Amino acid sequence: MSSIFEVEDVTGRLIHLSEERWTHINREHPELANLLDEIKDALMNPIRYDPWEFDANIRYFYRYYKYRKSAEKYLLVIVKYLNGEGFIITAYFVRHIQ
Repeated sequence: MSSIFEVEDVTGRLIHLSEERWTHINREHPELANLLDEIKDALMNPIRYDPWEFDANIRYFYRYYKYRKSAEKYLLVIVKYLNGEGFIITAYFVRHIQ
């Protein structure tokens, strides 16, 4: 499986974004098409990151982008960890931290 990028998250764990997941993100959330750097930034410098209440291996990373014209200013990147490394499940903008 080929990766679009790999980056260390705020906790020092390696995260990758696969081509398959990038295709999914672009199809479902086309506003992210030119925002790879922002996705990386959300992983490396989140304003908040939390475990998902139903699975401790899934984390929500948030980064605030006030320049957006939309009311949805928080970029949410959802990551799943397996064997110490993570992969991005999806990413999209939300109005509030969930």
